[in-house]
Parts: sequence; structure tokens; C-alpha cells
Amino acid sequence: MTRISVKVDGTTYEDEVEPRLLLVHYLRDHLGLTGTPIGCDTSNCGACTVDLDGETVKSCSVLAVQADGSEVTTIQGLAHDGEWHVLQKAFHERHALQCGYCTPGMIMAARDLLRENPAPGPQEVREALEGNLCRCTGYQNIVRAVLAASRQEVSP
Repeated sequence: MTRISVKVDGTTYEDEVEPRLLLVHYLRDHLGLTGTPIGCDTSNCGACTVDLDGETVKSCSVLAVQADGSEVTTIQGLAHDGEWHVLQKAFHERHALQCGYCTPGMIMAARDLLRENPAPGPQEVREALEGNLCRCTGYQNIVRAVLAASRQEVSP
């Protein structure tokens, strides 16, 4: 067992974990933060994307011990005082989800894009989200939601 200290969604946690425990399992099983889904466990789908020290990572490809001393933001940490993050609102308003399984990872990846490029075009959104897979939608509403969140509404 290895002792770690991780700040997750603004709260610091200290735990003993197996050195081989994945961050996604730590978040879900140890902290009860089930908003980050386990998608493929191979880092292909991006459903488990979180923010680790300001960078998006697929939490199924990071060990919990690698996050020791770090700050993690999950989809659950985006809302503040009961108010959804602008991306969460845009995804809801633009129907950018169907089953919702990929949505947390899509939103976290889109958040990273908007931090780096607050006014992306449609192609830039598509390229930024290419590491996140959705099996339900045609991605168009996802792109529209990200553009709406960036204040660049596009026509249907």
C-alpha cells in the first residue's frame, strides 16, 4: 500500500492505495465520485477524462499514485453552488447527449479546448474532441454545444 494525498474537486483526500490502482477506480470506488465513468479501460474512448493539474488526462491510463500531490477536477467539480458550468448547460440545451455515457469526458475535453482557445471554429472543436468517442450521436450537437459555450453560436 502507498499513501497518497490528492485534492479532488477542491477537497483534499489522504488514502492508502494499491500502487497499481487506476485513478478512475480511485475516484469512483474510494471517493464515490461516479460522475467519471469507466468506458473502455484502454484509453480509447475518453469517457473517463478528468483534469489533472491543468491538463486533461484519461483517468484509466493514470495510476492513483501518479496523482499524489496533484489537483484533480472531475465533471462533478465543474458545477458551483448548484449552478452548472457553461459547458454543462450548453450540452443540456443543445441536446448534445443521448445516453450520456461519453458526456463527462466530452465536457472535460471541451473545457480544456476553451481554456486554450476561447473562440474555436467547428473544425477545431472536432479535432480537440477526436480522442473522445460517442456511440449514440453524430457529434453535430456536441460541436454546437461547445461553440455555444464559447459564444459562437452556429446555424443548424
